[in-house]
Amino acid sequence: MREKEFLPAVKDRLGIEQLNEMQLKMMAQASEPRDIILLSPTGSGKTLAFTLPVMKLMKPSTGRVQCVVIAPSRELVMQIAGVMREVGRDFRVVALYGGHNVEDEVNSLKVVPDIIVATPGRLLDHAVRRNIDLLPVRMLVLDEFDKSLELGFEEEMEKLVKRMKNVSRYILTSATKADVLPEFLKLDNPVTLNFVDENKALKERMRVHRVDSDGKDKLETLLSLLHNINENPTPEKSIIFVNHRESAERVAEYLKKNGVDAVLYHGALDQRERETAVALFNNGSRPVLVATDLAARGLDIEKVASVIHYHQPLTPEAYTHRNGRTARVEEEGDVYVLVGPEEDVKEFVDFDDTRHLDSSRLSNLRSGYTTLYVGGGKREKVSRGDILGFLIKEGNLDPSQIGKINVYDHYALVAVKDEAVAKLLQAISGKKLKGEKRRITPLK
Repeated sequence: MREKEFLPAVKDRLGIEQLNEMQLKMMAQASEPRDIILLSPTGSGKTLAFTLPVMKLMKPSTGRVQCVVIAPSRELVMQIAGVMREVGRDFRVVALYGGHNVEDEVNSLKVVPDIIVATPGRLLDHAVRRNIDLLPVRMLVLDEFDKSLELGFEEEMEKLVKRMKNVSRYILTSATKADVLPEFLKLDNPVTLNFVDENKALKERMRVHRVDSDGKDKLETLLSLLHNINENPTPEKSIIFVNHRESAERVAEYLKKNGVDAVLYHGALDQRERETAVALFNNGSRPVLVATDLAARGLDIEKVASVIHYHQPLTPEAYTHRNGRTARVEEEGDVYVLVGPEEDVKEFVDFDDTRHLDSSRLSNLRSGYTTLYVGGGKREKVSRGDILGFLIKEGNLDPSQIGKINVYDHYALVAVKDEAVAKLLQAISGKKLKGEKRRITPLK
């Protein structure tokens, strides 16, 4: 595929005016007949960096799968598929992942896609069931391959690679360098593009603050910190990282009881709960996300002002990935590490300063937005434009009262300003959206 055919999409659909050095080098490397290992920090534009050479190497649709992208989490799969669909509108991109409706996936594979983005287990399941033929695949991208191996996907990945005997180009990406690559990956004289150590600008945009807590629990200190760092009329986005699911639930519950619009995110939630949590965080109706390290990678999260380590991470890699949620792509960000009495600071944590809190300070930690659930999505042919037009025409809303709209397979979520919700629901009662009466209610 010629660059002039897909590069305008980067600007027009992704809003990226200029490619960074890493993205330019990756696209140039596509002209060389060598496999690529890309090492780059989270938040540096890595997804677009490997999407560009893929698009450059794509041929017109052949009725066969040309490229497979394997990623370790469903959230990362959805993010990658979204970027690839926007950049390569001429190609059919299908996302396959656990928690997704299997019947919908089988139907999506009836017309053979050009590109598949998948988690290892779900892709192998479709391959074993012969829902898809992987033999013609020419390009294989393993995104965050170190994380896949860490999560125990090595056996599944080996089985998948054996099914793709015609792969002529590998692209491996990671935010951390792996000492040894699996033997089943027979890379051909790979070139390594290392942007991990060179990204000094990231450190300049990120400030790391120590916050001392008088109590071991640190909950009161955490709440005080949120009040201290939010100076605007509406709270900025913050991610609070903890080490255990139980802790995440306890912290989120405490914050909610104390007037914070917070949402919970961890591995025990089902797919819809995770999607909803990310949507609420992204659309601003829940500006505080309490999460385990599952949220440290892969999520398509925008404009995070601060990362708060309620618990110190267990490894330097986890610390790097957590911090990578803020100060993304030329933005600035703050990192706060809560340190309890007699708690040792990890050797990989370096502070720029110590933040002293004003315990009497109170800020608004309510978002001012309510998220509405809409009972119809992509499979029902309901689009963002349909929902926006319906809310303006039938609900008498001004566009300024409507926030972000997320449309999923069978439902959609839309943020609406609190003060407009009651009149909106009254105005649209009994009205049809896309020819049908659909359930539209505030999300609990």
